[in-house]
This record gives sequence, C-alpha cells and structure tokens, in this order.
Amino acid sequence: MQNEATPVGLNINEDKTKYMHTKRTGTKEIAHFKIDNFAFENVENFNYLGSILNADNKINIEVAERIAKGNKAYYANAKLIKSKFVKKSAKMKKKINKNKTMIRPVFMYSSETWTLTATDENNLRIFERQILRKIFGPVNIDNIERIRNDIEIDKLIEGADIVRFIKAQRSK
Repeated sequence: MQNEATPVGLNINEDKTKYMHTKRTGTKEIAHFKIDNFAFENVENFNYLGSILNADNKINIEVAERIAKGNKAYYANAKLIKSKFVKKSAKMKKKINKNKTMIRPVFMYSSETWTLTATDENNLRIFERQILRKIFGPVNIDNIERIRNDIEIDKLIEGADIVRFIKAQRSK
C-alpha cells in the first residue's frame, strides 16, 4: 500500500484508516489488520458519504440516523413552516411542498439502497406522520382541538407516504 500511495502523494494515516470485515454467518473477529508497520482497526460500522454502513448489512441503524436528521431539519425550519403570514388555503399546499423539499430529502438520503424490513417501514411512517401532524397542526371542530388521525393525514398527502416514495425511487 505504501509503495502505491507514495508516488501519487498520499500518506497512510494509521489512526484514520479502518476496515470492516463482513461474513454471512458466524462471529466477527475484532482484530487489527497488520501490514508492515501499520495496524488498522476493525470496526463494526462506519459513516461513508453520509450513510452508515455496518458489518451485519442491516439498515435499521441508518433509518434511525435518518429519522434523527429529519427531526433536525424540521426544527431548523419550524418558524418558516408555521408562519402565520400565509392564508390557510395556500398554506395547506405549501406545507406539503415544504415537507417534500425541506425535510423529506434529508431523511431519505441514500434510501434507494435500503432494504427495508416491516419494522423499518413502520418507523418511517410513524416519523412522517409525526412531522405532518406538527406541520398541519390540530383539527379545530367547534372550538375543540384534536390531533389529526392517520386517515386525515393520508388524505392530506393523497396516499403518497414515505415508504411508497422510497420504493418508487428504488425502481427508477
């Protein structure tokens, strides 16, 4: 490695260079990989280009991380989303678009590569409904406010939930 790296001006950094070993079955050995004077650490998961890869090839850690980042995106834009300066009729259309343009891309990053389990799909739907309930607010009937139910949320987004969107993106 050193012979190939040096001519092109690269240096091997032992502290930054790590490796991950995957197996179909069995246990993973946690050991250092040694080449010449270097010992590289074996890791169970790492962040590569914003996506978390792990030795088990499970996506649940990535989904949880994306949901956390989606929450951050919502709270970073909360004032803009809840603005009172826009009429209610126009707001409904704009709120759906704000979710699709400000929040959805953040928590859907690299979703085309995900193999979702039923639990992952459920977690994504729960997160999306939570965000949409915050965006659209409660329903006010005879001066009594209540939280929007799943059917009302589904009508607002016209059945285009996040899991369907991810599966459609995957097939393109």
